[in-house]
Amino acid sequence: MGMPSGTELLLIFGIIVLLFGAKKIPDLAKGLGKGIKNFKDEMKDVNNEVASEEPKKVEGETTEVASASETEAPKNTTTQA
Repeated sequence: MGMPSGTELLLIFGIIVLLFGAKKIPDLAKGLGKGIKNFKDEMKDVNNEVASEEPKKVEGETTEVASASETEAPKNTTTQA
């Protein structure tokens, strides 16, 4: 299915005019354009915030490597009879 031809586009436009009225269509188009513009502006703002945001540090966080005894898994002390 490709792009609609001229007759199909005319038919679609006619149905839209019947549903919304000729006076309402420019208002709908203007509102849609404003919505798209606002969305793009907000996306740029979010991208700028994310790019400029530095990683947050947690209080008391240390960068030292833990000793081997802290990283070892607990040993199982049960015996089988």
